[in-house]
Amino acid sequence: MTTAKRDTYTPETLLTVAVRVFNERGYDGTSMEHLSKAAGISKSSIYHHVVGKEELLRRAVSRALDGLFGILEEEGATRGRAIGRVEYVTRRTVEVLIAELPYVTLLLRVRGNTQTERWAMERRREFDQRVADLLKAAAADGDLRADMDIRLATRLLFGMVNSLVEWYRPHAPGGYDRDQVAEAVVRLAFDGLRTDAQQGP
Repeated sequence: MTTAKRDTYTPETLLTVAVRVFNERGYDGTSMEHLSKAAGISKSSIYHHVVGKEELLRRAVSRALDGLFGILEEEGATRGRAIGRVEYVTRRTVEVLIAELPYVTLLLRVRGNTQTERWAMERRREFDQRVADLLKAAAADGDLRADMDIRLATRLLFGMVNSLVEWYRPHAPGGYDRDQVAEAVVRLAFDGLRTDAQQGP
């Protein structure tokens, strides 16, 4: 392996390769040898950047989680009626998922077999609970239909959003752009959940 190749490889480009291989082979099915071959550098060069593949996993899922939790701190998620806030969070979750598609895909596929995976799953549950709390608040405000079970609605909402990792391809011919998908998710979910008095335009 040439020195030039080794010197130009960065932690970010290594992470990009690792996420691709993790998503293709599964985290458990990926070895350092697989990562080395995919990156085109020696295993010793990888160890120059990270202590092992679990560190790469933690960096990857942290990037996805940071994007999701960052939404909850944005003004649209913290001000106004709960119904508007949960719609905002849903729209932005779709946008972040699409912007960070490989990283969120990996996050959604972790199975809890390592300490990092268990940590990531716990953080995912925390994010989901924050969104569920917003839905409950909107229901308490009378802005969501009383005949809809909120726990079921929460599961269905996340199911619709998370399914994007299975079929959305940003550069597919005739594909959909990010804003189009985000708006469709919000309209499909909340036009059905809102009370008649709260139906949007």
